[in-house]
Amino acid sequence: MPAISMFYGILIRMFFYDTEKHNVPHIHAEYQSQVAVYSILDGTVLAGALPPKKHKLVVAWIEIHQEDLLADWQLAINGTKLFSIRGLDQ
Repeated sequence: MPAISMFYGILIRMFFYDTEKHNVPHIHAEYQSQVAVYSILDGTVLAGALPPKKHKLVVAWIEIHQEDLLADWQLAINGTKLFSIRGLDQ
């Protein structure tokens, strides 16, 4: 699962061919030992949880980069190399 961004200690990943468990376009956000899966379409949590402040950062980042995330999602479901996306602290 390639990492596509990292900011404020949060690692953002996207799996290749990841359409079976969560059918909507989504990302996996990791912070320390916690993991949450977020919908790219609206930032809702599909599974897991992050601390409240980190959750807000991820939701804001998704909103800012939704177009880039959807483009990466299309690459991921086709098994193609993903592009990195700028973090919030860059």
